[in-house]
Amino acid sequence: MASIGSFLDAIGDFGASLADVGWVSLGLGLLAFGIYLTLRSRAFFAVLRAAYPAERIQWRRIWGAYVAAYGFNNVVPARGGDVIKLFLTKTSIPHSSYPAVGASFAVEGVFDLAMGVLILAFAFSQGVFPKPPDFASLDAFDLSFLASHPRLALFGLTALGILLLVGFALLSSRVRAFWARVRQGLTILRDRRRYLREVFLVQLAGWGFRFTAYWLLLDAFNVGGSVRNVLLVLGVNAVAAVVPFTPGGAGVQQALLVKVFAGTASGATIAAYSVGQQIAIATFSLAVGFAALFLIFHFRSFKEVIAQGRASRAAEV
Repeated sequence: MASIGSFLDAIGDFGASLADVGWVSLGLGLLAFGIYLTLRSRAFFAVLRAAYPAERIQWRRIWGAYVAAYGFNNVVPARGGDVIKLFLTKTSIPHSSYPAVGASFAVEGVFDLAMGVLILAFAFSQGVFPKPPDFASLDAFDLSFLASHPRLALFGLTALGILLLVGFALLSSRVRAFWARVRQGLTILRDRRRYLREVFLVQLAGWGFRFTAYWLLLDAFNVGGSVRNVLLVLGVNAVAAVVPFTPGGAGVQQALLVKVFAGTASGATIAAYSVGQQIAIATFSLAVGFAALFLIFHFRSFKEVIAQGRASRAAEV
């Protein structure tokens, strides 16, 4: 309950500080964030083209699937938007399969993992980022619970692994075809030059805009943009991504940002920033995602997409 109270207090601080928000910086920051998502979708498009070279794929639809999923992930927990991304992407590529499209998601993770390790190494070296054992004392229930119960977390991961092995054993007749499709989704990784040119460098450019977006958002909420501060924010995002039990990492991000930036500005300013940034990005991405859903795919709600996706998946089983 303490974490909920802290989050509500931060929302109150955000509301009280609206008059001090730098709206120009906020608008430019969200624009930069939109460009970041667009470049990410372009890299994802390249992954899919490599997996399905004979099919005609429209980048417009891949972009729509990408931003719709990102927007939905900011309002539902456990990355529920990835289900939307999977369905919309699959239906945008003729003769595609769910295993191949799902495997293509992992290609993005190669760059993200490399950057995440470097950023977290920097964040922990600054002396302000809490060490993993200290996560238990943070006002973020999901993160503190896992840190306080490492054996339970390990048990959960082990149980999940066993369930996956049992599933493969029960579906052994389909496993070979399944893995063939998975390898298809990872095709671009076997062409290093193409991967570097069409995926890695495009994602790197996208991260440049993401970096710019957070710098501007730090300025907008009067915390102050700097290379160090942006890298700390990215470190917070990396930790929040590991425990996606709340929409957009809400709660985890707020608790870590307050801890990391203590002493940089007043407590009320940091609390307002921690919530204001999440609200701004969530509202922006949800609006763009819903517009893409309606204008490109002609769905009227996220609920309708999920229902169609479940029906489509059931029809293939």
